[in-house]
Amino acid sequence: MTIVITVLSTVVLIGAAVVIFTRAPAKQAVTLSVYGLLLTLLFVALQAPDVALSQLAVGTAVVPLMVMLAVRKIAAHRDSGGDDR
Repeated sequence: MTIVITVLSTVVLIGAAVVIFTRAPAKQAVTLSVYGLLLTLLFVALQAPDVALSQLAVGTAVVPLMVMLAVRKIAAHRDSGGDDR
């Protein structure tokens, strides 16, 4: 089991670097969702099913959805040329 945790920790670390170095916000939201799945697998391997379920719901679905909605709203605002401050 220690080898599985070590491998998953390494994959999670690489996934974090991919999320950080992704430039486009839309692509970053997708990679963030994949990163959430990787974290979920790590939490399952660490025998923390409650944390894994929370991560699955929040980190894989809700946060990337909020990022995508914000990117869409900013793009629409930018395209309209409005400055509603």
